[in-house]
Amino acid sequence: MAEIQTEGTVFVQTTLKVLGGKWKILILWHLKDESRRFSQLKRLIPDISEKVLSQQLRELEKDGIVTRTVYSDIPPKVEYSFTDYGRSLMPALNVLCNWGKAHLQRLK
Repeated sequence: MAEIQTEGTVFVQTTLKVLGGKWKILILWHLKDESRRFSQLKRLIPDISEKVLSQQLRELEKDGIVTRTVYSDIPPKVEYSFTDYGRSLMPALNVLCNWGKAHLQRLK
C-alpha cells in the first residue's frame, strides 16, 4: 500500500510542478475556448503583473501546455493557445471549476 501512495505522490508532485502557483490554472481557464493575446490575458486577470504573466506563459510553453504564435503583422502580434497535449487538461480544469462552484454554494 505504501508503494502505491508513494507512486501517487510523485504524480501529484509532477502535476503541481507544471500547474502549481497562483496563476497558471486561471491563465489556462482563459485560454480554454480561444487563443488570446498577452494584453487580453492581462485584462482578464488584472491582479497579475506583466512580469509574472510573461513568466507563467513561458513556463507553460516550456512544459508543452501552451503554444506561442508570433504573427509578422505591424505591430507584431503574439497569441497564446493550448497545444494538443495541453488540451488533455480540459477535463481536469472542468472538474476544478465544478468543485469551486459547489464549494461556493456550500459556503452560502
